[in-house]
Parts: sequence; C-alpha cells; structure tokens
Amino acid sequence: MAIRRMDNVLIVVEDLDAVIAFFVELGMELEGRGPVEGRWVERVIGVDDVRQEVAMLRTPDGHGKVELAMFHRPTAIRHEPRDAPANTLGIRRIMFAVDDVEDTVARLRRHGAELVGEVQRFEDIFLLCYVRGPEGIVVGLAEELN
Repeated sequence: MAIRRMDNVLIVVEDLDAVIAFFVELGMELEGRGPVEGRWVERVIGVDDVRQEVAMLRTPDGHGKVELAMFHRPTAIRHEPRDAPANTLGIRRIMFAVDDVEDTVARLRRHGAELVGEVQRFEDIFLLCYVRGPEGIVVGLAEELN
C-alpha cells in the first residue's frame, strides 16, 4: 500500500498563543484547539503522565496542516540550539507558497520574525527566503514568478 497523503507536521512549542498568531498571520486558519491527555495519548507517544494543549492549523486550500502542541506535563525538552543553522540534522523548515514574499515577510516581522538570510530570486521561477519566527521555527516562503 502506498501513502495516501501527508496529514500534518507536529511542532512542540512553549508559547502556543504566539505561535498560533504567527501561523495565522502567515495565512493559516485555526481549525481547532484543546486539551489532550489520558492513557491513550501516553500509549501513542510513549510518554507517561501527559497533559498538553494542541492546536491544528490548516492552509487555505485545506490540504496542508500544522499541529502545535504545548506540554503542561511533562515539561518539553530542548534538544538543539534555539536558532539552529540550516545544516543542523533534523527537520529544518516548512515551505509555504505565498502570493507576495515581501508583504508576507513584513507582516511576519510584526510577530518577531526575522529573515534567516536574504530574499533571493531563483532564475525566473521563484522568489525565496527563510524566516525564523517564534521559538526559532523556520518557514520557507516561495513566490512563484510568472
């Protein structure tokens, strides 16, 4: 059997409100938010005594989703530098197609985002950049050029 789709990406955060605001400013829609706890989740994730709050956001087309989790119990563990460089092992960024890179960067800056490098043109195909948002989350932005 083949994969049918990619359902979502999970990001564990410390400040759920700030990260939700960042992704909503980017253009994602908050689908739902609420507590998650109990033996079933402990069995799924392999961690005992779990109490967390989870938020699910979706892209406007309804296909892409980002799940955010804030652990009340046990305390979340940081495993790498907060502002890890692009060559650090692991998931480094999530890429989004946007209508206007410059406008998107300007709006995200109001939520504390900073460019990782520079906005760059890839041939006559894309305008691209990486933005570091709350809690060091890196998103790539790609504007298709016609």
